[in-house]
Amino acid sequence: MPAHPGLTDIPARRAWSWGLVPALLVCLAAPAFFVVRVPWIGWALLAAGLVAALAMRRADAAAPPTPQLTTTADRGIPRPPSLLRDLSLIAVGMLIVSAIPLEAELDNIAFVRFGLALGGAVAVPYAISRWIYRDGADGRGAIRFPWRGGGRWTTFQWTWLVAVLVLGWLILPFYFISSGVYQNWPVVDTPDLIARLFVGVGAVGIWDELFFICTCFALLRRHFPDWQANGLQAVVFVSFLWELGYRAWGPLLTIPFALLQGFIFFKTRSLAYVVTVHLLFDAVVFLVLVHAHNPGMLDWLFLA
Repeated sequence: MPAHPGLTDIPARRAWSWGLVPALLVCLAAPAFFVVRVPWIGWALLAAGLVAALAMRRADAAAPPTPQLTTTADRGIPRPPSLLRDLSLIAVGMLIVSAIPLEAELDNIAFVRFGLALGGAVAVPYAISRWIYRDGADGRGAIRFPWRGGGRWTTFQWTWLVAVLVLGWLILPFYFISSGVYQNWPVVDTPDLIARLFVGVGAVGIWDELFFICTCFALLRRHFPDWQANGLQAVVFVSFLWELGYRAWGPLLTIPFALLQGFIFFKTRSLAYVVTVHLLFDAVVFLVLVHAHNPGMLDWLFLA
């Protein structure tokens, strides 16, 4: 499997470190912004997390150097990644997203608002990392978007794509209709609105992978074991999906989905694959929403 600089230049990570404290504080800002919707709590958590990371960095700088790293032969070893910098990138992205309401709307103003906020939440951290922080082993930033990653898809990967469609077909109609959460999305009863919903659902799905997986998860993996980084990014991912409309017992679906997407990305090194998985899932979401808002239109396709 070919290496990718954004996924392989990761130092050894301990099972436990005090860095989990500031990382958890930053990630817990997401439920404050997107679930309970009390912005000042989110701001306070972000500030507390970044201050804690700053205090840790200063404490590390004040500590005496490790003797074995002071020899001439070891001077070429790159410095470990900065937790403060990486958490600041996640914080910037969350602040940009939290600046707009996330209720699904399909008018032109809503499309512009979502485009600017969600696009900025990916582009601004990327730009800071690449041209200001100059992180990563090659100095070209710690945030990467490895489109093909690990090469050709395996038989199992193709099988999983089919499984995603089948699971979505079995679960999503029951979830959306029985819980009534389909009403969190606007009524789509004209060809224009249906087309807008199709574009909006797909665009947000792609953005999810760019921000939660390629940005949050990838940055957290530089400091924590994969399972910890995945759990932390899932807190942010699921909180966003809650405000977007996946409420009621939705977290029973969105938590496993967020964790699986992080795991798949780590295993495949392929943005193309996780985006494909997400878009297939969202294709079923789109059809279910059209079905729920237009009784009789797609009754032949779903059991619920």
